Amino acid sequence: MKIEKFEDIRAWQQARELANLVYDLTETAKSAKDYRLRDQIQGAAGSIMHNIAEGFDDGSDVEFIRFLKYSRRSSSEVQSEIYLALDRKYISAEDFKRVYDMATTAKKSINAFIAYLRKSKRGSTSTE
Repeated sequence: MKIEKFEDIRAWQQARELANLVYDLTETAKSAKDYRLRDQIQGAAGSIMHNIAEGFDDGSDVEFIRFLKYSRRSSSEVQSEIYLALDRKYISAEDFKRVYDMATTAKKSINAFIAYLRKSKRGSTSTE
């Protein structure tokens, strides 16, 4: 599949789905009052997709990989923060698992894309 815009990247699509799930869960009455945690986890979730988009438009694979690594780290941050949301009883064990698993899936896609870019030795980001 030819990638013409960042929205075509599977990892970005997964990150978007994860960000929306995180926003939905953190807007509930319990977690919405914990402003610091809510803002932190929402920011990390958004950062996953935003860094993919930002890196895509850089024009070089080296820089794109750097931004993909930022996205991967933000995925881990979401996973860490969701533990706190679970521990504070803001979310159920089922919701925890959904978020954690989605973040794992996003990280796997990001890792696969990084491997592809390293292997491709291209100057642009026109294919996945």
